[in-house]
Amino acid sequence: MLVEIARNPAVRLRDIATRVGITERAVQNIVTDLYRAGYLSRERVGRRNRYSLHLDRQFRYPTEAGLPVSLLIGLYADRDLPAGLHDRLPRRDDQSGRHDGGADEQ
Repeated sequence: MLVEIARNPAVRLRDIATRVGITERAVQNIVTDLYRAGYLSRERVGRRNRYSLHLDRQFRYPTEAGLPVSLLIGLYADRDLPAGLHDRLPRRDDQSGRHDGGADEQ
C-alpha cells in the first residue's frame, strides 16, 4: 500500500486493489490501519482523498523495528515518485552500504 501511495498520492483504493490483487475492502482496512498507526495522513480534495506518507515513521514489526519507512519506498518506488518526494528519501552510500538520510553531503 505504501509504495502505491508513494507512486500516486491521489490514487483510488480501487486502483490499488486491482494492482495488488486483493479486494477493495482489504485495501480500505489496511489503509485505515496505516492511518491510525501514523504512517500516512489523508486530506479530502473534492470527492477524493489525497494521501501523504510519513517517511520518518519506523516499522513496527520486530525484524524491521527501527528502520524508517523511507527505506522501503526508496527500494520499490524510486523510479516513478512524485516530484519532491524522491529528494526526501535516504540515499545509499555505495561504499559502505549505509543510508545517509537523503541529503547530499560534501
